[in-house]
Amino acid sequence: MHTHIIPEQMPNWTEKFGYGDFIYLQHHKKGFAKMIKGNQFFREIEENCWDPDIRIEEYEQFNTQVQVVCTIPVMFSYWAKPADCLDLSMFLNDHIAQLVEQYPKNYIGLATVPMQDTDLAIKELERCKELGFPGIQIGSNINDENLSEDRFFPIFEACEKLDLAVMVHPWNMMGMKSMTKYWLPWLVGMPAETSRAICSLIFSGVMEKLPKLRFNFVHASGSFLSTIGRVEHGFNCRPDLVAIDNPVNPREYLGEFWVDCITHDPKMLEYVLDLQGSKKVTLGSDYPFPLGDLEIGKFIEEMNLPKETIEDIFCNSTLEWLNLDKRNYIDE
Repeated sequence: MHTHIIPEQMPNWTEKFGYGDFIYLQHHKKGFAKMIKGNQFFREIEENCWDPDIRIEEYEQFNTQVQVVCTIPVMFSYWAKPADCLDLSMFLNDHIAQLVEQYPKNYIGLATVPMQDTDLAIKELERCKELGFPGIQIGSNINDENLSEDRFFPIFEACEKLDLAVMVHPWNMMGMKSMTKYWLPWLVGMPAETSRAICSLIFSGVMEKLPKLRFNFVHASGSFLSTIGRVEHGFNCRPDLVAIDNPVNPREYLGEFWVDCITHDPKMLEYVLDLQGSKKVTLGSDYPFPLGDLEIGKFIEEMNLPKETIEDIFCNSTLEWLNLDKRNYIDE
């Protein structure tokens, strides 16, 4: 339920819009492309970032048939002019919708929306619902604003009304400018970003006001579950600072949202399962990027977990999160 994809061919958005550090691809050699951010090299990706058939073949090695796909977070472009971000979002969403239509037994799509503009975001939500998307992917913050800001609430409200699940992915990480050495934004900033998002949604009352909205937080909630004791203690000892918008103890929300299983550590996954329950832990891989689970599900199969727990992680919990029927993906 957590993989990333990008169209093989995209416009040069920076040239099209006349500003900004939008991503485009330079296919410089067979099977590889450079992601260019504005006019600067960002990273090199391989063809499994865009080729649907190669992705299916690689997934077959891990006895996995279905991939939930969403854009690469760097494509969110929340910093752009809202109308331009909508244009980009529609392009990416149309690509994923076409992919799902072409490979209905192999791909499920999550959309992206221009979160910096409430009206345009809701407009694209409604269009994506018509296209058949079961959910969306959003960033852990919107131009450094927490997800608890009032202007984002109508977007979440629309997601609940439209029965669209929400996957929250870290991006625009805290510390990007001050701790660049040792890949710290990815190793330290990303887990903190996800905890920031969860705490913002709990403390602001978004989860309390929208109990039917199905959130999934990737990378096993980042640092949230591992620091729930500290978060709860802060709530209890300084309610004047923490409990000002929602009086419910944050621990009460454990098991009320989903997280993926990307811990890279069996002991940590056991802890996550203990807090969340297997029906709220989904199979994430972060494919095809190296910080993800490079051998999809392998360490889970080696943990001697009950068969029912493995089935929940590998399949059932994702179907419940996205409100999908398993029969749609089984050949008659």
